[in-house]
Amino acid sequence: MRLLAACFLFIGAACSSESTQLEPDFPIEDTLRVSGSTFLTPETVAQQNDDFENPGYLWVERGADLFEQGETSCASCHVDGMEGVAARYPALDTETQTLINLEGRINLCRTRHQGLTALPYESDELLSLTAYIAEQSRGLPIDVEITPQTMSAFERGADYFMTRRGQLNLACTLCHDDNWGKQLRGDTISQGHSNGFPAYRFEWEDFGSLHRRLHDCDTGVRAEPVELGSQTYIDLEFYLAVRASGLELESPGIRR
Repeated sequence: MRLLAACFLFIGAACSSESTQLEPDFPIEDTLRVSGSTFLTPETVAQQNDDFENPGYLWVERGADLFEQGETSCASCHVDGMEGVAARYPALDTETQTLINLEGRINLCRTRHQGLTALPYESDELLSLTAYIAEQSRGLPIDVEITPQTMSAFERGADYFMTRRGQLNLACTLCHDDNWGKQLRGDTISQGHSNGFPAYRFEWEDFGSLHRRLHDCDTGVRAEPVELGSQTYIDLEFYLAVRASGLELESPGIRR
């Protein structure tokens, strides 16, 4: 793996400390970092911000019902709700020492604590539970940290973001770091942040996860997409979350 020197610079030499948070430096300056909603029309932003007009709230409502169901329901443990939880994912699962995203945490809770089976990625049930939990952190800043234990995952995610792929030989960074704000076939290129997901996309006419969006991007450059829920996409999701650090969560977002 290349050093990614153009992507980030780690401050200090404290990698030996398990509690140390490592600070990367990204091509887009903090003062220029903006959400994808910045590039939407005012009408779409208004729709996203209206709980009655935002179609993503259909999934939030379904998630709220699922959260309460069963003798060992999610609500029976999480009596105080889930505010702030989504803002801290992906995160390390201490039992397996594996990086997981919010969908992965939901499935681990089901299999470890509820005696239930894991939900398929992109299933309506998993999307709904994810949307319900994510919505409780709406308006809170993304606060995902790099530690020595998650450093390798961050590097793999960064490498994926920086690597050219597909028949078009394009990398994520070429659009979302180098050419954001420019026009592409009538659309404005965003900075590629993940803070609106899971989200309703007009292109899909449906609600979907960040991994579905990453899958679409890979398909768009005519590359072989990675399986939804794969560790590769979770590592990339982690990189994107750190890259979007400080931006407010908007899920359920609306995107083009």
